[in-house]
Amino acid sequence: MNGLIHIALDSSAETINLATQKQLQAMERQQMAKTVAFLQDKTSIRPETGIVMGSGLGKLGDEIDTERIIPYSEIPHFPVSTVAGHKGQLLFGTLRGKQVVALQGRFHYYEGYSLRRLTFPIRVMGLLGIDQLYLSNASGGINEQFSVSDIMLIHDHINLISDHPLIGPNYDDLGPRFPDMSEPYDTKLLQEAERIGQEQNIPLQKGVFSAMSGPYYETIAEYRYLDRIGVDAIGMSTIPEVIAAVHMGIRCFAISIITDMVFASKEDADITHEEVLEVANSSAPKATRLISEMVAREGERNQ
Repeated sequence: MNGLIHIALDSSAETINLATQKQLQAMERQQMAKTVAFLQDKTSIRPETGIVMGSGLGKLGDEIDTERIIPYSEIPHFPVSTVAGHKGQLLFGTLRGKQVVALQGRFHYYEGYSLRRLTFPIRVMGLLGIDQLYLSNASGGINEQFSVSDIMLIHDHINLISDHPLIGPNYDDLGPRFPDMSEPYDTKLLQEAERIGQEQNIPLQKGVFSAMSGPYYETIAEYRYLDRIGVDAIGMSTIPEVIAAVHMGIRCFAISIITDMVFASKEDADITHEEVLEVANSSAPKATRLISEMVAREGERNQ
């Protein structure tokens, strides 16, 4: 009898939990709609392209002919970035003739946000109308063929963050319950990036990116594990945003700035956030030129 009571209690708890999740999902969807309406009322820009200006792309904001800048703190239901080096504002404008919306500063799991909350801005960008998303990050290089300040084109990823933005009830109007992730990074955009790199003498690496939750730099044992499973660079972001974007049918392209070589760093000295930012900023001109040219060419193809 006691066993049956426990089963009944467990079943009841699961039913309540599912109902609560669905209520939260409905609330989140209403928040998305309100945020989109707020932003559309603030700007005449109707973006086709979204940009997440993580490490290495901060200067891209200077290239955008900005119509409107809105601090995250002023946007209803928007999370707020708390990490040094991330400005925390949303830009609307044109880049090389194409209408864009750009996150100048991103959000991380280690800041305390759930991945559903962390990817809320990506959902909003999708509802604003973007059909392609460009992202950047800073990472530790694991592939010994890489060097500090290299730009790596991300062609695939391994998600090692202990959460997932699609867990919970599905947003059926935004994407399928089981999205195909066999090509999270768009092949045609990767090929275009390689062409631009050759034409403009921008050296590029290509590899598999992985993200862990942070906010610490990994142990030697973890680096060895990552090396053995085929990871070329490790960071603390990007993958959740890409998953949410692909779920919505948005084409994604991402680069990773190699800010340190992890095995060499552990042998020589501790890695610091300040050093990571310094190297990322030194690669900013190349990264900015690459993304700017890609946006321009995509705009030309769509004319």
